Amino acid sequence: MELKQIVEKYQPKIIEHRRHIHMNPELTGQEAETAAYIAQVLREMGLEPKEGVGGHGVVAIIQGRGPGKCVGLRADIDALPLNESTGLPYASCRPGAAHSCGHDAHAAMLLGAAYVLNELKGSFDGCVKLMFQPAEEDPMASGARRMIDEGVLEEPHVDAVIGQHVWPQYETGKVAIRNGAMMASSDRFFITVKGKSSHGSAPENGIDAIAIAAQVISALQTIVSRRVSPLDSAVVTIGKISGGNRYNVIADEVVMEGTCRNLNPAIRRQMPARIENIVKGVCEGMGGGYDFRYVMGYSPTVNDPGMFDLVCETVREQLGENALEIPASSALGGEDFSFYCERVPGAFIWLGCRDPKVPAEELIPIHNGGFAPQEEALPIGVEVMTAAALKYLGKE
Repeated sequence: MELKQIVEKYQPKIIEHRRHIHMNPELTGQEAETAAYIAQVLREMGLEPKEGVGGHGVVAIIQGRGPGKCVGLRADIDALPLNESTGLPYASCRPGAAHSCGHDAHAAMLLGAAYVLNELKGSFDGCVKLMFQPAEEDPMASGARRMIDEGVLEEPHVDAVIGQHVWPQYETGKVAIRNGAMMASSDRFFITVKGKSSHGSAPENGIDAIAIAAQVISALQTIVSRRVSPLDSAVVTIGKISGGNRYNVIADEVVMEGTCRNLNPAIRRQMPARIENIVKGVCEGMGGGYDFRYVMGYSPTVNDPGMFDLVCETVREQLGENALEIPASSALGGEDFSFYCERVPGAFIWLGCRDPKVPAEELIPIHNGGFAPQEEALPIGVEVMTAAALKYLGKE
């Protein structure tokens, strides 16, 4: 039986698992029920999953007919703190939690790959390590980093790793991958602007932290426009701000949180000092003070050249030349799959999941409560991931 036919056989189960996980989302660090569900499905296949890896991670090994290499397949399983607005009959049952980044689809596709590879284990040498990873959504508590620290890439040693992400920028049936940087680093910074309160009618008696914060925000934008080459990509964003206690009182403190994204490690290393220099200059120049903290999050996700070639070859063979997309640029979103790629050759794939009838300009992006990937994309993702794994294990 051809691989495509085996995948089709398991398609109803893949969709069933996706809908169950979708209806029961769990936030970062809280994925206990999701992990238990995944482990139970794996046990029903006859596998012996290890639970509690790096938090609520689940790991299982499919051993082939003889010794050989080990390829890791990874899916993330945590949800976002959003309210779902899709109106689907299997929408989230939990207010304030939704699989609006597609991790439910990722988990279901990896379960689908497990079904297929378990059926084919008598036809390949080596083994496949299934890695269901928690805590991808919080750079401060990366599940990938924790799983690696707890040995997920060892016993047996993982020689290469493959992951994928549903990507509505592409239609269902398309598979995208870049050679080199696929996604950006994702860092966070925290700024506290310190002023002095006074009555709103007498601003000369105070130091307005809100006025200072406004100037800080404007000045920070010059880092990208004037301190980073137009040929490089970078983003400095303030996403959260709070300050003040009453409409007629000069605020003595404003707290801001932001993110910094880029693809160039050299620029990344310069960003903390560049941001702090601006914050220091503006705050002290306007008579205030500040606290500043910069936290390195995810590294850039960089595809290995050999794994890039392997995935391209796989997509052409399984889906045809027209299915393969080579994006002109990287995305500035972050992905902790990067930590696996820092240790072993890796390939990270974008799986098209947008209804072809929906124009690209009308797509609903990930991290939106209305995001709903086409389920027709799931068997395509299973087929590509499975075929790529088998191709890797069969290479000399």
